Amino acid sequence: MNGNPTLEQTPLGAGVALRAGGEWTVHHAPALEKLVERTERSRDGSRASLVIDVSQISRLDTFGAWLIERLRRALTRGDTAPMIAGLSADYASLVEEVKRVKAVPEPAKVPFGPVRAVEAVGRTVVGVADTLLGLLNMTGSILSAFWRVILHPSHFRLTSTVHQLEQVCWRAVPIVVLITFLIGCIIAQQGIFQFRKFGADVFVVDMLGVLVLREIGVLLVAIMVAGRSGSAYTAELGSMRMREEVDALRTMGFDPTEVLILPRILALVIAMPILAFLGAMAALYGGGLTAWLYGGVQPDAFLSRLREAISINHFTVGLVKAPFMALIIGIIACVEGAAVQGSAESLGKHTTASVVKSIFFVIVVDGLFAIFFASIGV
Repeated sequence: MNGNPTLEQTPLGAGVALRAGGEWTVHHAPALEKLVERTERSRDGSRASLVIDVSQISRLDTFGAWLIERLRRALTRGDTAPMIAGLSADYASLVEEVKRVKAVPEPAKVPFGPVRAVEAVGRTVVGVADTLLGLLNMTGSILSAFWRVILHPSHFRLTSTVHQLEQVCWRAVPIVVLITFLIGCIIAQQGIFQFRKFGADVFVVDMLGVLVLREIGVLLVAIMVAGRSGSAYTAELGSMRMREEVDALRTMGFDPTEVLILPRILALVIAMPILAFLGAMAALYGGGLTAWLYGGVQPDAFLSRLREAISINHFTVGLVKAPFMALIIGIIACVEGAAVQGSAESLGKHTTASVVKSIFFVIVVDGLFAIFFASIGV
């Protein structure tokens, strides 16, 4: 015998014997899979009694034992299961161990209908409620840790806060300035293109100033921070959860919120207004450059019109939003990071959820601020 696996059907009285031979090991996995599948198809629907003869098997490992058990289960009809004969003492315990593995039934496919639609809506509502509860819980933990730091200033992690400030502010300046500069150029170009039809090119300065300082500037920066720093927070905290570093901190008597989360939140709250200011200046510069080169609006005329179009209120409105947006991004990122389980799939899932939820809540908060400031006439 050359060791190649075989599985032959031979008559045995009123029934059939399936005689297995050769090496039933993972080394011959493709051939074994084909043999078993072919036998299962050929015996489909047959009621004849069966015996699986394994006396000619020269080598058997867990993979081969599972295929024999799979064949036995596939050929079971009601309460009648094929008998396994010729099993040597060396492999009996292995086959018996495989028999104890319970087959996982395939989940029943429920056709889509009104009940399933209502169930999906209910699950979504529960998921939203869980998200809001998680945000409230994290907010309470951060406020509690912040209060303890105020009472005991020696607990404040200055080095960690400065390090996080460098990561989320200083290192983010180039990309924030570049993107906002380009957005300012695009807004100015499109505005001039439309206003030129009415001979009102100069009004692009009014539009650019109000949009950038009140809405677009801080909103763009918040979205970039959510994608850059928020995802980084989630990935860092999630990796710590996977490596059980958070549990180690608790074991040593440290509060993870005070050590890991509070410095990140404070750094983000400090960094966001700075980045929003730099982003607004870059967008105005880009818009002014485009208005000069594309629209023929001279720099002195641009600056003069900008002083007339905007006031300190527009600048204040944009900066007031920034810390709140930073707080929301930080809380969501930390909630998702703390929810990571022990797998890479979970880490990727929660990192994606962190970015998506942060952008959603940032836009919602921006809309609420717009309504609030409009109601008080600012």
